[in-house]
Amino acid sequence: MKKILILSTALTGLAFSAAAQELTVMSWGGAYGEAQTEAHVKPWSAASGFPAKMTDSDNPATPIKAMVEAGNVTIDVASIEYADAIRLCDEGMLEPIDIAALPAGADGTPAADDFLPGAVTECAVSTDIWSNVYAYDTTKFTGEVPTTAADFFDLEKFPGKRGLKKGAKAVLELALMADGVPAAEVYDVLSTPEGVDRAFAKLDTIKADVVWWEAGSQAPQLLADGEVVMTTAYNGRIFNAAIAENKPFQIVWDGQIYENEMYAIPKGAPNKGKALEFIAYATSTEGLRAQATYISYGPARKSALKEELLYKDGKTVMAPHLPTAPENMTNALETSAEFWVDRNEELNERFNAWLAQ
Repeated sequence: MKKILILSTALTGLAFSAAAQELTVMSWGGAYGEAQTEAHVKPWSAASGFPAKMTDSDNPATPIKAMVEAGNVTIDVASIEYADAIRLCDEGMLEPIDIAALPAGADGTPAADDFLPGAVTECAVSTDIWSNVYAYDTTKFTGEVPTTAADFFDLEKFPGKRGLKKGAKAVLELALMADGVPAAEVYDVLSTPEGVDRAFAKLDTIKADVVWWEAGSQAPQLLADGEVVMTTAYNGRIFNAAIAENKPFQIVWDGQIYENEMYAIPKGAPNKGKALEFIAYATSTEGLRAQATYISYGPARKSALKEELLYKDGKTVMAPHLPTAPENMTNALETSAEFWVDRNEELNERFNAWLAQ
């Protein structure tokens, strides 16, 4: 028995040692995971000489929290939403990241001045600015086409199934904007019981015609398969389907809900030092520009926006496809991380109860 225990301990040690010799990055899969793999994981590994791999999750914040709580962390870097980065940091589940450890911009601007406001937090660094939008299949409509947030909820003018992400975040905000609440007032309204009731009442108007999705890759697939005529989605997933796969999809930017996506290091990551090196590389001017050539999410550094960005095909200009393009920001809402850190559990409980009715 003693020999078995010694052997088991030795094998565990070998397994941990082997795992520690490879950087593991967890992201969202699909076109986004591919963009980070090609722009960050592969080139960093080649430049550093340290093996690295990408692994996928529907939402990396969930397994990261479970790993840290269990004391068995096998991931070095995670790509997580802004509100999750703040929440997990507050809960002591992420390693702190000093902005002074991040490289200056390509033009020499210090990182603290080069990143856009809010793009670096105590425990995370922005990889890009992405957006929740909705998109439609252009072959499903003749004549008038959807152009506003309200049109997504108008089953009479635009009949057909709708795709919606299965969760409260970005769904409640869209419902309020579609119901006439200006973007600047959405969180004030949603902070009241009456505002929450109003959002769910708006959702009631299309509930019977909704197909729910959970993973980012599912939204464009629902459109492609004809299961819905329009769906909410991450803007980069629709861009990839339309540009790379020639799908007849059109984004409606009115009522878009945008935020920073963040790289973070789970507490107890086996390769903490290498993880910091990776994040510094990936969020440099060059790293952010590289990612934006694979998917239409905006770089979070000013220096990365000074020159024209082209898609990987070498001809598609990315600027009009970014959430931050001026013409796409006329009725845009920035996600309130503070709101969702405080209200996420409560509103998702309400959402799940509503869904079950």
